[in-house]
Amino acid sequence: MKIDLDALMQAHDVDALLISGPGKHNPMMVYMTGGANLTMGHVIKKRGEAAVLFYAPMERDEAARTGMKSHNYMEYPQFRAALSGDLDQHAAMLQAMLKDAGMTEGRLAFYGQVDAFRHFGIVKGLLALAPELRVADNIDDDVVLQAMSTKDEDEVARIRKMGKITTEVVAKTANLLTSSRVMDEVLHKSDGEPLTIGDVKKQIDVWLMERGSENPEGTIFAIGRDAGVPHSTGTASDVLRLGQTIVYDIFPCEAGGGYFHDFTRTWCLGYAPDDVVKLYEDVYAVNEQLLTEMEVGKPFFHFHKRICELFEEMGHPTVMSKQGTEEGYVHSLGHGVGLKVHELPMCRYHPEGKPSNVLTPRQVIALEPGLYYPERGMGVRLENTYYISPEGKFENLAPYPMDLVLPIKG
Repeated sequence: MKIDLDALMQAHDVDALLISGPGKHNPMMVYMTGGANLTMGHVIKKRGEAAVLFYAPMERDEAARTGMKSHNYMEYPQFRAALSGDLDQHAAMLQAMLKDAGMTEGRLAFYGQVDAFRHFGIVKGLLALAPELRVADNIDDDVVLQAMSTKDEDEVARIRKMGKITTEVVAKTANLLTSSRVMDEVLHKSDGEPLTIGDVKKQIDVWLMERGSENPEGTIFAIGRDAGVPHSTGTASDVLRLGQTIVYDIFPCEAGGGYFHDFTRTWCLGYAPDDVVKLYEDVYAVNEQLLTEMEVGKPFFHFHKRICELFEEMGHPTVMSKQGTEEGYVHSLGHGVGLKVHELPMCRYHPEGKPSNVLTPRQVIALEPGLYYPERGMGVRLENTYYISPEGKFENLAPYPMDLVLPIKG
């Protein structure tokens, strides 16, 4: 949580954080400002002191709404030259801003959504002007992401609300599919044209927008072979057919790049072939077994290995038994969810030993076991987002049926 920042900075020998970029769709800036509508801003957080916001003159009201101590860029004589692209003047302005935030020496950690090439030039110029400042480039774990990995009650409430929106849209999607006319095992729209993946995804975006949320990273809605490739978003021209697996992975966020929710179901319309049923039953059984074993205090990676063991016992290849496999269990078990749809803890990419990899109370995590056989034209994934309570209980933030077959109403 944000209250942990100072302790984390102390533990990693970081004297200040410098976060740059717009106020929206910029997770670290949203985290510090609450999502202020800033075209460009800087937040400087010195260890042991309140964060300070620096903002453009036209956005003074937005800056004021944050309640943060703040400075207008117009206070700095270098502003206009920096605005025109003068990197040396931008570096000098940044040095002055740091001084006003009480940061004249020590180790700086840089964050934010910025143009990397331009930002590199500015930082290089800053260090030339102020050699007593150093880049904290040898941190053994990420300070801000570690703070973000545990949530306060307001953050959990916002993710829970996004979960409610998500399941409402999923239910409307199911109703759209099951209410469609079927001819020759293909779903059709009211105008007689086949219903396609592209049609469904457009409608999903409309439903999300109507509920005040956004879909900045798109939706996975894939059928048949595409369902067997975990991050295939689906082919827009594919038609919806009975009996084929549909992987529906939806991960919207609050408007402006706020908190996400992550959710997946696998459906077959009308009926499911026997081999699909077996695949689904394997994923469902592993998911249920996993939920009985999840506990705090253990590395997330432990449960990734455990799920590989369970799938291997069922005869499926996994990333543990066959590195680089493109069928069977091909990805990691899950990840944290918050202002980024994938954040700490992450079980496969942050191996055992890292503090950020240990499951702790107040984390929000997505668990997404799946099996994939693209050459057999099928894939199955089930995913829910869970809050780990202060008592260590795992709460599904958006319960929704896990049925494989959606009966066609017509």
